[in-house]
Amino acid sequence: MRRSPAGFRPVVVAAAAAGLAGCDGPLSTLDPAGPAAATIAGLWWAMMSGGIVLLTIVMALLAWAFLRPGAGRTTSPRVWLAGGGLVLPAVVLTPLLLAGLWAGERLLARPGVPGIVRVDVTARQWQWDFVYPDATPAVSTNVLHIPVGRPVDVHVTSADVIHSFWVPRLAGKIDAIPGHVTVVRLAADRPGVFHGVCAEFCGTAHAHMGFTVEAHAADAYEDRLRRLGRNTR
Repeated sequence: MRRSPAGFRPVVVAAAAAGLAGCDGPLSTLDPAGPAAATIAGLWWAMMSGGIVLLTIVMALLAWAFLRPGAGRTTSPRVWLAGGGLVLPAVVLTPLLLAGLWAGERLLARPGVPGIVRVDVTARQWQWDFVYPDATPAVSTNVLHIPVGRPVDVHVTSADVIHSFWVPRLAGKIDAIPGHVTVVRLAADRPGVFHGVCAEFCGTAHAHMGFTVEAHAADAYEDRLRRLGRNTR
């Protein structure tokens, strides 16, 4: 029985660790803390599964070609082109397309949902300003306060260049565009502190455009807004 080379196992472990490095951490999209982020993570797993299916089939055909040379000569090239170029991708990609459309519909910030909280956000070099219209004049900088278990519609704009508002564990990202307002819906299913970033290069201090989202229980949220003063955290 042949034994693996001494350095083979560490290489495999290192490769596996590198592949899983993005599955954890404060900015992980695969560690959702809300329904929108859970939908995105589910779509990612579905797409990865589809990719694995395609890779497995292609690798199996490649192994068959190596192990049995000439086995496919009796098959017309048109069959291979139609099967590998049309049928196989359609069988795998069509369900993924439907899953993507379903996920996209779920992520839309549709009006009419009861209990929606509104927060107005202005991005600027190099900070985020959050205004809470329902608790005027509550304002915070670089810290967004939201209630647990309620949808929060974040109305995002920019005071200078294009930025991108992203809280990976709570929702997808959306651009902050000067003169235009875009809306993304956040929701947290448990209290905690979640990290957000600007996901669009916006200048020399782009790396400093981070912020946090603090999700509070209902009573604590109302109390926190009451204690917020203008231009304070």
